[in-house]
Amino acid sequence: MRKYLHDLPTRRFGRTEINMPILSIGGMRFQQSWKDLAMDEVTQANQKNLEKILKFAVKNHLDHFETARHYGTSEVQLGYAMNSVPHVKRIVQTKIPPNEDANVFEKELERSFLKLRCKKLDLLSIHGLNLPEHLDQTIRPGGCLDVVRRWQENDLIGHVGFSTHGSTDLIVQAIKTNMFDYVNLHWYFIFQDNEPALEAARKFDLGVFIISPTDKGGHLHTPSEKLQNLCTPLHPIVFNDLFCLSDPRIHTISVGVSSIEDFFLHFAAVHLLPKAHDFVPNIKERLTSTANLELGEDWMKTWSTGLPMWNETPGSINIPILMWLYNLYRAWDMETFAKARYRLLGNGSHWFPGANSDGLDVDVTEHSLRRVLKFSPWPDQIIERLRELRDKFSGGSSERLSRA
Repeated sequence: MRKYLHDLPTRRFGRTEINMPILSIGGMRFQQSWKDLAMDEVTQANQKNLEKILKFAVKNHLDHFETARHYGTSEVQLGYAMNSVPHVKRIVQTKIPPNEDANVFEKELERSFLKLRCKKLDLLSIHGLNLPEHLDQTIRPGGCLDVVRRWQENDLIGHVGFSTHGSTDLIVQAIKTNMFDYVNLHWYFIFQDNEPALEAARKFDLGVFIISPTDKGGHLHTPSEKLQNLCTPLHPIVFNDLFCLSDPRIHTISVGVSSIEDFFLHFAAVHLLPKAHDFVPNIKERLTSTANLELGEDWMKTWSTGLPMWNETPGSINIPILMWLYNLYRAWDMETFAKARYRLLGNGSHWFPGANSDGLDVDVTEHSLRRVLKFSPWPDQIIERLRELRDKFSGGSSERLSRA
């Protein structure tokens, strides 16, 4: 396993023309607290650890740091650490959520500049274009994007993009406005639904940043034994990195770190990237064959056909997400990930909408579900599997730590 890089490849980050390293440092995990504390409340040990990460980044050409206004102490800690560890090639990105009131958005922007102690922000993301109203708040006359344009005219912001957990249709709609320079989105081996968004980003020449491929990509930091065996000879993190970076439409992937040790498997992927074709197709075939064997090829090809959206379903049960989790759990033993995401449903607001199946046979009847499953070829199996998930994973809830 490589602990240092002699070189880190870069890719043109779309129309920004930035030479973006293919690994970016995500700032969600290195902060001390999810509360927005003052710097004097941050421990010396925690801050020294962040400075160690920044020094390591300089040596390994890890130039891009990505954080957010609502990542607790991340911005303020990064601001102080960058002052202590100069890096002339550093690319800094933060994210601010849209707001109905553009003045509120601008005040948050001002706070980010103060926290980061920067004179200019290289990249700014509108954080969480998850609903149509978020896009409207951003692009309408007098909206958040007008604030950004004014700051750009004053040479305070370089390029503007957006991050999203929204539907693929909404992401494509946002890209087609041609008002953004890049996009942060979810796409990795276990979740490829945003393929149309990748193609739209290519067409409109947007930079593409993949959010949380290790954690949201399946808790790959703690993989099941079955998943590890299926990814042999690679670690699942290395396989997933290679899967993402083998696609030329992907320019960089996020590496969430709390210590320098978190980089090492990603460095192994960078080292193997020129030989990705020797590994990725075989592992993909092994994973697909196993899923077909465990769940049936017909199910795997058609399970998503005719499923209603969560807001069209009694009890707001998010059947598409729940069946996706069922597949991961049954095919590859991804129980920890499926359990966490199951329990997040109902607590994730627009970041992870809809409810789990705890309400089935309580507030939601089987008969009412059958009515909305009339276009699915699998109503009996889906209802049975919703019950299986409920019986396996009910009994607790998860809260979002932040807006990732």
